[in-house]
Parts: sequence; structure tokens; C-alpha cells
Amino acid sequence: MEDEVKQTILIVDDERTNFLALNKILSPDYAISLAKSGTLALELAQEIKPDLILLDIMMPDMNGFEVLAKLKNTEITAHIPVIFVSGLESEQDEEKGFLLGAVDYIKKPFRGTIVKARVNTHLQILRQMRIIENHSLTDPLTGLPNRRRFDAHIRSEWRRSIRDKTPISFLMMDIDNFKIYNDTYGHPQGDKLLQAAAQIFMSAIQRPDDLAARLGGEEFGLLLPDTDLEGALLIAEKIRVAMEENRIPTVNGNRVTTATLSIGAVSMLPGVKDTIPEFLTLADNNLYTAKRTGRNRICSGEK
Repeated sequence: MEDEVKQTILIVDDERTNFLALNKILSPDYAISLAKSGTLALELAQEIKPDLILLDIMMPDMNGFEVLAKLKNTEITAHIPVIFVSGLESEQDEEKGFLLGAVDYIKKPFRGTIVKARVNTHLQILRQMRIIENHSLTDPLTGLPNRRRFDAHIRSEWRRSIRDKTPISFLMMDIDNFKIYNDTYGHPQGDKLLQAAAQIFMSAIQRPDDLAARLGGEEFGLLLPDTDLEGALLIAEKIRVAMEENRIPTVNGNRVTTATLSIGAVSMLPGVKDTIPEFLTLADNNLYTAKRTGRNRICSGEK
């Protein structure tokens, strides 16, 4: 695992000897964090978002069952797998842990080989699930996030914009005369154009929360959280020029093709009464205006 970013494990145990033992077993392969109380565990889980939590049950301020219930009832931590590592040996305690959502139950005193094997198994399952999820959220042709991923991201960023009172902007982008391009050069060349456009959109991303996505066909979107209209228009113009100047060789290499892009831009400081569909409709209307008034341009509804 030396060449990979280590997966993270949060160990929650108020006894130092237990933590030291677990840390010795797991630290060669994983990044380890410690919480000595249930309260601290809940704070750290939201802050570092570990890949796995090893959770003791008997703790002074809040027992492990209570911690697990709170983790599962909090959106940001609900999907983190939890393994109980506990000295409680009754079947009722083990059953209660599974009913609350634990993925495994290791009894103390534990053996290092058992702990390592159980942890490895659950983290391998997590890696496989993430690979499957990533494929389901990615457009296979362009490698960009697909509409499903975009919808989830805009919901999250919309809530954050309302909470933090920050602007959010969106560029709806459509390749001009794409059907004519396809009919002229063929569908394989059309695919090549879509891939070239995707590279331009990806290069325009400046921050981790910016998201370029293929929304369908030749339509793409670029979500720009914490960005006002002025900033969004600067990025839109950079994209428009890059697309206009781009030269896409034909599949057989005999010709060089060009294409342009129309962009509908919108920016908003959303409030609780504003909705995402209304926001996207504004962008779509501005895109329609850009198409109707000559293509290869940006419209934002501003004069």
C-alpha cells in the first residue's frame, strides 16, 4: 500500500492500552486517528470522514451504542462502516450492535491477526463499492461526471450556499450545430469532438468544489460554487475562446475540424425559497437566447 493514499481508521476507545495495541496492528497499512470519548468521536468523524471506525462500547461520557446511533443519524457520517471492538460478550450486545448498523463485532481480548483480517475485509469491500459507484456516476465517453453525479453535487452545494450566504453560478454549455457536425464527419468524429470539449471544461476547473459534467448528448454544465456572475463570465469566455480556437483532427487524420460553443450563464445568492429547478431553468433560457441570437456566445440575462 506504499504507493497508495492510505485509508483512514478512527479508533474510539478510552483505554490507552487498547489504542496502542490497535495502532501497532494497523498503522503500518492505514492512517490512524484516536478519539478517547464518544463526543470527540462524533466531532472527528465529521471532520476527517474516516474510511472505517473501530468503536468501543463501554466509555464514560457516551457508550458506543449511542455513538453509533448518532453517526447513522447524521448525513455526513451515516455511510461510514463501524466495527465494534468490545469486552461485552453477550449475544444480545452483539445483536444490538448489528441492528444499529455495525458491520462487524470483535470481542476483547482481541488477536491481532483477527483484527487485521476483519479490517482488511471491510475496507476492501469499501474500495470495491467506491469503484462501482464511481463508474455509475461517470460518463464513459468523456470521463466527466454524469447527470446523476451533477444532481447530487448541486444539491449539496446549494444547501451550503444558503447556509453560508455565498453565491453559486452555473454555466450551461451546448456545442453548436452538433448534429450537422455528426452528419458531416460521422459519429466516431462526433465522439472525438465531445471528448475534446470535455478536456476544455476540465481545464477550466480551478477549485475542488467546481464540477464539470456531461448532462446529456452535446450538453454540458459547469457548476461554480462561491462564484459571482462576474467570475462565472470570465470562466465562460475562457471556455468559449478555447473551444473556438481548438482544432480537432478527423479520425483518419485527413482533415482538421472546428466547432463553437454557446453558453447560458446564471448566478444567484440563493435563499430558502429559491429552488434548483428554477436556477437551472434560468441557465437553460439564457442558453436558448445564445443559440437564437447567433451561437458562439455567452448570455447571462444581463444587458
